[in-house]
Amino acid sequence: MSTQAEAATPLLEVDSVAKSYGALDVLTSVDLTVPAGQALGIVGPNGAGKSTLLSVINGTEKATAGVVRFAGRDVTGVGPADRARSGMGRTFQIPRPFTHLTVFENALAGASYGAGLHGHAADRRALEALEMADMLPDANTPAGTLPLLGRKRLELARALATDPQLLLLDEIAGGLTEAECDSLILTIRQLHSEGITIIWIEHVVKALLAVVERLVCLASGVIVADGEPSAVMRSPEVRQVYLGGGL
Repeated sequence: MSTQAEAATPLLEVDSVAKSYGALDVLTSVDLTVPAGQALGIVGPNGAGKSTLLSVINGTEKATAGVVRFAGRDVTGVGPADRARSGMGRTFQIPRPFTHLTVFENALAGASYGAGLHGHAADRRALEALEMADMLPDANTPAGTLPLLGRKRLELARALATDPQLLLLDEIAGGLTEAECDSLILTIRQLHSEGITIIWIEHVVKALLAVVERLVCLASGVIVADGEPSAVMRSPEVRQVYLGGGL
């Protein structure tokens, strides 16, 4: 584990977590400690277990073994709604907005059901989330008409509307043009500068390296490298399992 992770108070602790589907082992004894305020990137080949790890962290999947602690609380047996209200927000790889609602109404759903807010408090949080995700000018736009970048940003806004301490990002830069990716990097970098802890899974490594200060490589359900991003990317283990022997 990195010195930086050990030195700070952990916001998230993943202790010997495993996840199996029948005879298929997707995660095998994963240990991960994330201090408050850190931006952590996770890389790895397809099928490494990255999205499953996020799902176990936020409660949409139950761990087969091990413990998840959030802000000092054992949340292993707690569902995703309770974890959201305790301060976890997540985006999903494929945005699924409520297409018949406006952008504002989508963010309001996050504030109402994710954060448990009501009335003016929910309205205010939804507008704050849209501003943080650079979607405020599109507040009255029907979500079903948004281009891909808009849907990605709306997915981010819905997660932010839950007022998260920990933001889990799953392939949020996937499918974007280079210019769109650059604009999204600026947004995520700003969120991190405001103190939000981030765990970001991404195949667009350039995006990760522009934001995160720590990088983990996951392969076949186990962590094979963890540390400073450039050192992880240069490591022989990562070259072998993720980069095919070269950058």
